[in-house]
Amino acid sequence: MGYADELFDLTGRVVLVTGGSRGLGRQMALAAARCGADVVVASRKYDTCVATAEEIAAETGRTAMPYGVHVGRWDELDGLVDAVYDRFGKLDVLVNNAGMSPTYDRLTDVTEKLFDAVVNLNLKGPFRLSALAGERMVADGGGAIVNVSTYGSLRPHPSFIPYAASKAGLNAMTEALAFAFGPTVRVNTLMPGPFLTDISKAWDFADDNPFARHALQRAASPAEIVGAALFLMSDASSFTTGSILRADGGMP
Repeated sequence: MGYADELFDLTGRVVLVTGGSRGLGRQMALAAARCGADVVVASRKYDTCVATAEEIAAETGRTAMPYGVHVGRWDELDGLVDAVYDRFGKLDVLVNNAGMSPTYDRLTDVTEKLFDAVVNLNLKGPFRLSALAGERMVADGGGAIVNVSTYGSLRPHPSFIPYAASKAGLNAMTEALAFAFGPTVRVNTLMPGPFLTDISKAWDFADDNPFARHALQRAASPAEIVGAALFLMSDASSFTTGSILRADGGMP
């Protein structure tokens, strides 16, 4: 095993990725398995989780467990953590990736139901899941939690206020959880910029290159999240906790 392989090695570890059946979550789950981890692919649509888990297992030879769950529903999360422990006996890495960013024309179009749904999925669910998993990680002697936020939490726009606000809350939660679960469990925020996933299909590009002011002057492909994600999942980030790692192409 080469030096870099050893640094990012996840052999024998169990990684749970919410929203893991597509987009950035799928890439992170696949990357973890490629580095030797057994993975849990959790998402609202169980059939999609099954398909993704089968693809990961076939490519990597690792165990990939599908699990259908709505992360925004508090009472479903105990069952998710219990299922992981029933299957694997432990959980080493939790990636809170599931999220939503609905569009709207006017602020008054944002209903209470929509606002609550965004906060439930993006903030309340990750809090509860981190509490459940983090306490068990501490009892087991260590682990890592990665909260997936967004550059919009630092650069909010009127078109996604509930999303930006919930993810800003996630940033704050990361810092607090790092102290709550330290020194054995690390908790960090991974902050993506513009990535070309299913969500980006709804973007309205008024300019030929809306990313011209970014340092890299482009959006990213989903696979480009992998390096940053593996850093936070693995021992490569052994002295990194309570931090925000921006993978945003140099947002202005």
